[in-house]
Amino acid sequence: MKTTALRYLGGISGHGVVTRNGEKIAPATFDFDGYFRAAAGVTGCGEIQMPAEVLKSLFGRSDLQLLTDQGRRLDLRFSDTKSPPAGDVAHVDVSGELPIAPGDWRH
Repeated sequence: MKTTALRYLGGISGHGVVTRNGEKIAPATFDFDGYFRAAAGVTGCGEIQMPAEVLKSLFGRSDLQLLTDQGRRLDLRFSDTKSPPAGDVAHVDVSGELPIAPGDWRH
């Protein structure tokens, strides 16, 4: 059985706005790591930070996106199955318009 290598691309971070169905919900900061696998393309995971009350109200939704200050639209999916305890940070899996070129990621 042949396994497909997972290649670490680096990290990206910054600011953006969480949206749902094109509607702006709240500002957020993010810190994501990116990975490449031939079968899946570029994916990422990391943390998103936003006001705790907003984060709690959005937790578990599958229709959220992050519009970054760089103009990228990233699809967000919460990694955890339980809501974070009254915090303002959550772990997410990321897909969408992630950078493809390794040079666009910090190392």
